[in-house]
Amino acid sequence: MREYGRHVQKMIEHVLTIEDPERRQRQAYSVIELMGFLNPHLKNVEDFRHKLWDHLFLIADFKLDVKSPYPIPTRETLKAKPDPLPYPKRHPKFSHLGKNLEVIINKALKEENPEKKLGFANAVAYYMKLAYNNWHKEIVHDDAIQSELSSITNGQLTFTNTPFVKAFRPQQENRDRGGYGKPRGKFQQRGGGNGGGGQRRNDGRDNRGGGGGNFKKKRY
Repeated sequence: MREYGRHVQKMIEHVLTIEDPERRQRQAYSVIELMGFLNPHLKNVEDFRHKLWDHLFLIADFKLDVKSPYPIPTRETLKAKPDPLPYPKRHPKFSHLGKNLEVIINKALKEENPEKKLGFANAVAYYMKLAYNNWHKEIVHDDAIQSELSSITNGQLTFTNTPFVKAFRPQQENRDRGGYGKPRGKFQQRGGGNGGGGQRRNDGRDNRGGGGGNFKKKRY
């Protein structure tokens, strides 16, 4: 294992050659302490000493005959593949809204309290308008949301509030405004001041700088 280095590998190979069981056990504990010192990040791992003992037997190729405070791993358990997790196969009726919204609608239809049922309907309508805005990038009228909600629930859910969803992004608005300040004009003077495109005045002063200053004409 590269994270322990070749010196730890040689130490474990030396422990395999020790015939005295007590001395071999003491040397195994010393190697465990050294492995923990070389990898301090393992201390943040839950039950890190168990991981160190597993690494010890793995480096020793499962040939080390010592007592471990944890179950000794074997080659078969190490190479065993975990059982595949069953993936939930859900087939929503309305794929553009998702399965979670369908679950909420079914829960709202089973609600007997009219106030809670109305709250469910308002939340569902807001989410439907938000999803439509995210996918289509345009405003949808509340009547379209109500008609779709009525078709889904057979007219059993109606919302009363107006689900307000912004149809534009702040970045797009700032880009249209020319930054984060005021709207940019078509003919905006960059030089500022009183100049009208760098005109020469009749009193001998040059106004090409656009600043309107009192600079006299330089004479040669």
